[in-house]
Amino acid sequence: MTLEKLFQFSNTRIQRVSTKFLRYLYHQINWSNRLIAITGARGVGKTTLLLQYIKLNLKEFKQEVIFVNLDDLYFAKNTLINFVEDFVKRGGKYLFLDEVHKYQQWSQEIKNIYDYFPELKIVITGSSNLNIFKGQADLSRRAIHYHLQGLSLREYLALGYDIHFPAYPLSQLLQDPGIIAEQIISQVKPIKVFESYLKHGYYPFFIEGLPEYTIRIRQIVNHLLEVDLPSIQPVEMMAVNKMKKLLAILAEVVPYKPNVSKLSEQIEVSRETLIKYMYLLAKADLLLLLHSDTKGTSSLNKPEKVYLENGNLFYALTANVNTGALRETFFYNQFKQAHNVFYSKKGDFVVDDIYTFEIGGKGKSSKQIASIEQAFIAADNIEYPYHNKIPLWLFGFLY
Repeated sequence: MTLEKLFQFSNTRIQRVSTKFLRYLYHQINWSNRLIAITGARGVGKTTLLLQYIKLNLKEFKQEVIFVNLDDLYFAKNTLINFVEDFVKRGGKYLFLDEVHKYQQWSQEIKNIYDYFPELKIVITGSSNLNIFKGQADLSRRAIHYHLQGLSLREYLALGYDIHFPAYPLSQLLQDPGIIAEQIISQVKPIKVFESYLKHGYYPFFIEGLPEYTIRIRQIVNHLLEVDLPSIQPVEMMAVNKMKKLLAILAEVVPYKPNVSKLSEQIEVSRETLIKYMYLLAKADLLLLLHSDTKGTSSLNKPEKVYLENGNLFYALTANVNTGALRETFFYNQFKQAHNVFYSKKGDFVVDDIYTFEIGGKGKSSKQIASIEQAFIAADNIEYPYHNKIPLWLFGFLY
């Protein structure tokens, strides 16, 4: 394959991408930075995000832009740095590299490219948070890092129903929940849409067909564990199989307060290895780990609670979906995009060290959080807020 062929593939993909719907992160990225790294779970739209940016902003620079996937067979015989050298000689200025973790020496070579070609702007993507900056080269000082997570409920409405609402900051949602809820309810039935979102609304590929949706999620999970993880971490297949077993067990019992001794016996690994596996699964965007404070986030410490990363994983990984677990998972997932979320002894979550939240159904009382200032109930199956009880679905409009 030649460089001309890669240009052809790049231009074809750019031309075909739709720009009708843009993810929330598109508007948050400072695209003028010289080196940008975008991570996120497989299937959340990183590739589409890059192609959309090129199509909307770099159309007139057609010969100066290229998009390549580092999983391409071209890079089995050609080094990345030689490819970039040829690209720059032909006037290349904008380099978009997808799935960099598939290229063995990506970290060192991208560092060299950054240093050798100061006229070049580079955007890279990597699957999940699997140590995107790990390697001999110190990219963390050079790259601006962004993380793309799955669709919010707001984005699900935009992509699936063509109904558009702005994102609301948390302070506004807590101050004016009634006004915001009324605006949304005037256009949609939020409880019905919310139920659909929890089943098949987190990954943008739901628009390609619902019958295959959960199958594709299971394929993503397997690919993350069997391909992406070993390409970055020195993990043997035996360890991969044990992580699969761990994930299957946790899917049945989350939210789970880890009994490390019992769980390590089930998986047949040591305590330290079990905790390591939990953190690897969290980096792979398959688990959420809840700690009591920032001091507990070290990979040596067990979390207070463990959740699946998003609600759709429940329906793909287990036949027994626990409603309470689903509610808490949704809340944690939507908040973690822009807020610090920690374990609370009195409620379920503490957000930004200010707000305490208890999660439950429409009949949930305030008894447990009655003595706490800035405390709220995020209640399922209600349309309108009442006193400190706010509809759970409303927190799907944070991003």
